[in-house]
Amino acid sequence: MPNPYFKFKQFTVFHDKCAMKVGTDGSLLGAWAEVEGARRILDIGTGTGLVALMAAQRSKAEIVAVDVDEEAVEQARENVERSPWKGRIEVMRLDARALPGDWEGRFDSIVSNPPYFVEDVKSPSCRRNQARHADSLDSGSLLREVKKVLAPAGTFSVILPAVSASPFAAAALREGLYLSRQTWVCTKPDSEPKRVLMAFSADSSVQAEIRRLCVEVRPREYSPEFAELLRPFYLAL
Repeated sequence: MPNPYFKFKQFTVFHDKCAMKVGTDGSLLGAWAEVEGARRILDIGTGTGLVALMAAQRSKAEIVAVDVDEEAVEQARENVERSPWKGRIEVMRLDARALPGDWEGRFDSIVSNPPYFVEDVKSPSCRRNQARHADSLDSGSLLREVKKVLAPAGTFSVILPAVSASPFAAAALREGLYLSRQTWVCTKPDSEPKRVLMAFSADSSVQAEIRRLCVEVRPREYSPEFAELLRPFYLAL
């Protein structure tokens, strides 16, 4: 039987109630996103609350974590309540396609590990489809809401499949958001990137910093770069 929780160095994340479990994507985003120095952070599609908890460990910000799935919200609240930062994280059930109007320009940092699969064959589970598939939160809707609630000097960080990098950057540009950082993520040194970490801002003069990160140098051996990024969180590092 799969373990119902994942233990990190400073907190534990239970994921037995969530359609999407703790995984490398969320861990990478939580460790990579620009959150240091932020006063207010928004985590869109929080799921278990993992990225919000990692952001809390890395900052002193007040954090709002939102998800449309009721059971995910319940589990994220339980994970936050057991954490050292329960006084700084608020978990809310909200549709990310219609964020409150009074949040306009409120957040210095926004993070999202959004649903992105677009294939026709889907899971029998409606909740898993909602968590995984882009028809529940398309890039255009996500970016419009991000632009609305992002502070003028704020940063939006996201993780996506590598093949989505160019169309997502183009969609962001249409909303007045410009690529400032990008890290291609591959599983091993000789493989093509499977994921991409991207950060955007409203600063049109920014020059994007492009890097590459390999997760492993060989099977079950993390690369030095991945180990350095995740060392504050993973027990094995």
